[in-house]
This record gives sequence, C-alpha cells and structure tokens, in this order.
Amino acid sequence: MCARIESVDVLRGFTIVAMILVNTPGTWSHVYAPLRHAEWHGLTPTDLIFPFFLFIVGISIYFAYKNKTNTKSTYKKIIIRTLKLIGLGLFLNLFSPYFPFFNDFETLRIPGVLQRIGLVFLFSSVLYLNFNWNVLLGIMILMLFGYWLWLGFIPFQDGQLPTFDRASNNWANSIDLKILGKHMWQADYDPEGLISTLPSIASCISGILIGKLLDRLTHIKYIFIAAIGFLISGYVMSIWFPINKAIWSSSFVLITDGWATLILGIIYYFKDVKQIKFGSIFKYVGMNAITLYFLSSFISKSMYLIKIGNESNVHLYLYDTLFVQSFLAESLSSFLYALVVVLFYLGLGYILYKKKIFIKV
Repeated sequence: MCARIESVDVLRGFTIVAMILVNTPGTWSHVYAPLRHAEWHGLTPTDLIFPFFLFIVGISIYFAYKNKTNTKSTYKKIIIRTLKLIGLGLFLNLFSPYFPFFNDFETLRIPGVLQRIGLVFLFSSVLYLNFNWNVLLGIMILMLFGYWLWLGFIPFQDGQLPTFDRASNNWANSIDLKILGKHMWQADYDPEGLISTLPSIASCISGILIGKLLDRLTHIKYIFIAAIGFLISGYVMSIWFPINKAIWSSSFVLITDGWATLILGIIYYFKDVKQIKFGSIFKYVGMNAITLYFLSSFISKSMYLIKIGNESNVHLYLYDTLFVQSFLAESLSSFLYALVVVLFYLGLGYILYKKKIFIKV
C-alpha cells in the first residue's frame, strides 16, 4: 500500500487532542467524571487515550520500517529518537514551580508519558526488525500471560501473596518503589512506572500487527474481527486480572487494543475506503503529534509558573476572569477552559500543516 492511510493520522490527531483536553482543565478540583482516570480498577474514556497512542505508534513503526534492514544506521536513528523522547519528558518533569531553578533532583519524577513512548518505541522497533508476524504475536501473548502470572501468583520473598490492589504487595508498585524510590508520581506508585512499561510494549506490538493487516487488507471485515477478538478476550481476562491503567494490566491492554482497532476500522471505512472527507483538522494535528503535545504541556506549566501578584498566576487569572461565571457550574467553566486550549492547538496544527512544517522528534 503506497498511499498514506489517512485514518491513522486522524486517529493519532484525535488522540493528541483528547490528551490536551484532559490535561488542561480550568481547575483540577472540578472535572467531569469521563475526563478523569479511574481511581484504580476500572475504565473511563480518559483511560483509553494513552494506550490508543501507543497502538498508533505500533502502526507507524510497521509502515516506517517495513522496508528497512537491520543496519547500524537504522538502529542509530531508533536510539536517537528514543533519547529525544526521554529527554523531552525529563525536561517537562524538571520544569516545575521552582522555575528557573528547576526541580529538586532528589524528588524529580523519572517516569512520564514521553519517557514511556520512547522506551516502548525502542523495544517495539527492535522486535519488529528482528521477528516476523507470527513471532511478534507470540511475544505479545507471552508478555500478557506472563505479566498476569507474575503479578497474580508469584509470592514475595517473605511468603506474602501478591495482589492487584494499590498496595505494597503489588509487584508492579513494589519493584517501582525499590528502584525509583522518591522519583515517582505518587509515594506508592507511578502510572508510567518501569514494570508496567512491559505490557505497554504489547499495546504497541498490537499496533504493528494491525498495521500489517491494514497493509495487506483484502476486506475490512478482518479489522472488525480483530477488534471483537481483542475485546472479548480482554473482558474475559478481566474476570481474573482486573482492568487497570495504573499497572497496565493485561486485560487493559486487550480491551484498549480492541476499542482502538474498532474505532480505527470505522474511520478507515469512511475515510480511506468510501473517501468521505471528514476529520481533516485532526489529521493536521496528527502530523505534528509529539510537538503539539510537548508544547501544550510546556505552555501549560509556564502559565502556572508566571506569577501575577502574590496569590495568582497567568492560568488562574485567565480562568477566573474569562471562564468563571456565576451562571455556570464550575465543572462546565473548567471544561470550557480546556476546550478553548484545544481549539488553540487545533489552529496551531492547521497552520503548521498548511506551511508544510512537520517537526520530527
């Protein structure tokens, strides 16, 4: 397939827009429930966003490297891109309320969204370059079942049985705490921790497999069959391994893969098969996805850091002045603020696309 698959760009852009929407409310004290992550076990629309992006990274890996050979040049480019992503993520973590002196290195959070994208990209790309479709499918299945067996059945050294709950006898939390210590998002766990990065690689591998299916597609029904297969296996597995984004449970991987494949299939049918023109604004964002995500995080942090008087900052001033109104519920005011931020980045994405500026990270 030579032509670019526009549905992939649309879904990538929509995912980044959704990331920005949930990350930039007017106030974190008033956010609609669907725009919040599940407290622990469970699934909200917001929980779908990050695995969708990793799924799309897998599709991109397939098309970017399907004709590449295992050369030093290829691996060098993969490593450089990985280091860029990790570096940008660490910079955002450093960019704290203590600016311009940055954060205290003793408590600097090491994991993060961009760091995970970098690591997942690295391992998934290397696996793809060295193994065929059947082996990749086997690796994905082994990862998911192995992760379930590890977190659910292997006792700790003191004989204590493991649990999937937010507790010290959760293997993912326990190991992350020992390795990362104070360098985590919360004192007891990190949603982008080291251990939960392992099954997130499976999320990316599933995208590679679906990418191959798109490339060799003879009938769109196979996309929907794959989606249903992911969903059924995920919801069945959740009986024993609860759906959980924080530890990136195996059931969470399968279910989010299923929804990502299903939504991609629907967009693909209308956009690429029927050639119906829609969603182009998301395509514009998708062409500079990482750049716009980084800018949104950087600018948002900056607005909190730039003080206005002793009690306020740019973010609070704009929110209180323009969005907080007596006739509006504060959750709606908070949502409207986030929506305006999204419109700004949609416009920026459009401008970059029209000027043919595509910043590769």
